[in-house]
Order: sequence, then structure tokens, then C-alpha cells
Amino acid sequence: MLVRSPLPESGDMTKPQLIKEILTHHPPREVTFGAWVRTRRSSKACVFLILTDGSCHKTLQCVVSRESPFHSQASALTTGTALQVHGTLVASPGKGQNIEVQVEKLKVLGTAAEDYPLQKKGHSLEFLREIAHLRSRTQTLGAVMRVRHALSMATHQFFAQNNFFWVHTPILTASDGEGAGDMFQVTTLDLEAPLPRTEKGEVDYKQDFFHQKAHLTVTGQLEAEFLALSLGRVYTFGPTFRAENSNTRRHLAEFWMIEPEMAFADLDDCIELGTQHLTFMLKHCLNQCSDELEFFASFYKNISLQQLQSYAEAPEFPRMSYDEALRVLTSHSSAFTQPPPSWGEDFAVEHERFLAEQHCNAPVWITDYPKNLKAFYMRANDDGKTVACMDLLVPGVGELIGGSAREEREEYLMRSMATLEDAEQLRWYQDLRKYGSVAHGGYGLGLERMVSFVTGMSNVRDTLPAPRTPAHLYF
Repeated sequence: MLVRSPLPESGDMTKPQLIKEILTHHPPREVTFGAWVRTRRSSKACVFLILTDGSCHKTLQCVVSRESPFHSQASALTTGTALQVHGTLVASPGKGQNIEVQVEKLKVLGTAAEDYPLQKKGHSLEFLREIAHLRSRTQTLGAVMRVRHALSMATHQFFAQNNFFWVHTPILTASDGEGAGDMFQVTTLDLEAPLPRTEKGEVDYKQDFFHQKAHLTVTGQLEAEFLALSLGRVYTFGPTFRAENSNTRRHLAEFWMIEPEMAFADLDDCIELGTQHLTFMLKHCLNQCSDELEFFASFYKNISLQQLQSYAEAPEFPRMSYDEALRVLTSHSSAFTQPPPSWGEDFAVEHERFLAEQHCNAPVWITDYPKNLKAFYMRANDDGKTVACMDLLVPGVGELIGGSAREEREEYLMRSMATLEDAEQLRWYQDLRKYGSVAHGGYGLGLERMVSFVTGMSNVRDTLPAPRTPAHLYF
């Protein structure tokens, strides 16, 4: 049975470092760090420990010699055990690493039970979703989380450099910003007791916390608009919620959206901003997460570093209208499992991916969709049939960005809002067109799909810590 080492005396071990930092040191050098055992291998002369602390994709090999007083303890260590190690960083004579640590002191901080599920063998991504509280300890999900962090930080850096203000829009709302109707309702009413009713027999929401129906937001865009019309350039970055009963590889009930809004801007400005935003994120990630991206490219083989680099360096991406894209799809109808859409119908995922992966071999902007496919706030084009909108389709994912010029003309907006069930709740949105309205626009970029694009993870459930999907609210 493995017994914890006694706590070291004061000054016995120096302040711990990160493996990421240690790997930049030149031997010889004394190091102290905390880490978890990924693997253990014993030979006649010593015990080899491969340790990770999550600070980077690389691991650190530690060697405990047979003469060490910690040899027997090291020989019994199991995968997942948490350690504190003190030793000397030296050049490694073995293959696979340039440096290693000759262990001088070893302390067990936390043992791992025998049923620890992450043993030294391959685990499917489906299995790992069942143990989401542990899966970030694997190479794959640890790398995903570091890439997610890099993309998030790149977003903040990009918008700060371009004079955008980060604004915090509400999560609780009374209106459906997208007009889709698939929203999570929030209530303080006791659902185990008889609900209060009006004289008409309807639920009396006057008895609820907000005195009306409340929901989790599907977008922060509408509030971002009124902030853009005072601050000029803003962006939101936070969780959004959709109650679609969709069990697909692309959909989540809770996900993070990046939504910039610009005043004095048209559709071309939105496309230019989206292109610059995407290329900035790619450059940052290629620079900060090269080890992780090399791992994904070699192990999962769903991405090409050369392709990502070419996208990052592109000054612009191809652009075509919905009508042009429809003609391309129709001329290649034999390539699909389902026929291309008729005019006025949306593209399926395989159609989106064909346009990006085969027709353009690059991210591609599709503009000017039929107005019946898009939200009420998108600016009407002069043809009366389409709206000034754009989707960015990317290889491996399909739609990554969706946005538009917003309808700044009050009379046009009133007509498009006339059919909304919650039009009264959006009276303030209409007001914006009465008081100094200007052309403005923006887009939404789903962080999880961006992580999928960069890592090649084919299911967005593997791009965030604890996925929320239909019938799944665990962890």
C-alpha cells in the first residue's frame, strides 16, 4: 500500500515551478515542481516517471535511481498520483527528450485509487465524455483546453487593438433575439405546486420573480447594438443558450459566443473585420499552441498545419452570393447524399463543407441569403428578396461566423418585426431607429466551432469542459 510521505521541513523544498518553465531552463539546475504521474516504467537501475502538470503539452521525465531513498516509493506509484518533486535538471542520454530530472526528493500529495479510469491505454472520445471531470487530464482534452484559452485570449487582444470595448450583456432576457423560439425558460414559480392562473386559465406570470416570462439569452447582439450606437465599437464574449433538441456533432445547449458590433459600418466592413479576426486568432494559436496543433495533426489527422498557416496568412477569403453558391451546388448535385436546396431553402452541412473544402479549398463568405432564412433585424436588400448578411463557411466545420448589416431604417424594421410574437418586448429596439440611427452591423462567432476548426475535433462536445446537450446535464 502506498503511504504519503511526511510533509517536508521548512525550506526543504523551494517554491514549485511549472513544467512549461522548467523546459526552458538549461541544465544543470535545481528544480521543484508539482505534477501528476502519466506513466511509470522500472528498470534494474532506476524508475522512470513521466510527469505532467497541465501547463503545456509536453511532459517531463524524472529518474529515481536505485540508490535513492525514494526508489521503493517511486516503484509503487500509479497513474494519476499527484507528486511534489525536487531534483536536478540534467541533459538526458535517452531518446525522446533533451533533458530530465534526477530526483532527489519525492513527496506524494494525492494517491490515485486502483479504479482510476485513465490508465495507459487508448480511450475513445465517447468514453471520455462519460468522465468529463477527469478527461482534461488526457493529452487530447488538455490540449483542447489550452487551445481554447489561446483563442479566447487572442479574441480579447484583437478587439482591444482595434478599439473595441468589451461589454457584458444580460443572460436573463424577456425576448427572443433570434426569433427562433427555442429558448430555456427561467422561473421561480414552484413547479411542484399548482401554478397560479389568470381568469383566462393562463399561467399568471405576475406572480413570478420578474412579473413576466423570462428566458436564458440566445444572443447578446441586441444589447450590443444599443451599446455600439453610443460607444462605436463593442463586443460581447459569453455564454448563450439554445433549447434546440438537436443531437448533432455541431450543436450544444450552452455555448460561448463572440459578438462584435460596429456603428458606421456596412456588410463589407463586417466581412473585413471577420476576416481579420479569424486570421489573428489562427496566427496567435499557431504561435502559442504549436505543440498542441502538431499533436492534433499527427494523432487525429483531421487538420493540416500547412492549411491553417495558409488561412492565417490570407489577406482575404473568397466571397460569393447565395445565388452563386446555389448554382455551384446544383452543378455538383451528384456529390451529395441529399439534393441541393431550392431557392429559399438553407444549405445542409455537407453543402457548406463542399463549398469550403472542395470548391474553394479555403474559408468562404456566402452573402445575401433569402430574407425568410434570416433574423428580423438584418438589413433588407434593394431586390426585396434577400438581406445584407454573410456566413463564413470553413473546412471541417461548415458555418463558423454568421452576421449582417443591421436594419437601421425604422419603417423597414417595423415591417419585419410585425410578425414577431414578442414585438412589444422589443419596442426599445425599434426606438433605436428613432434617435440618431446609423448604419451598423456585426456577427457572431461560436467559440466551440472555432476550437473544432483549429483542432480537428469532429464533435463540439469535445471542445469545452462539460457539454450541455439534450438529456445531459451532468457534471
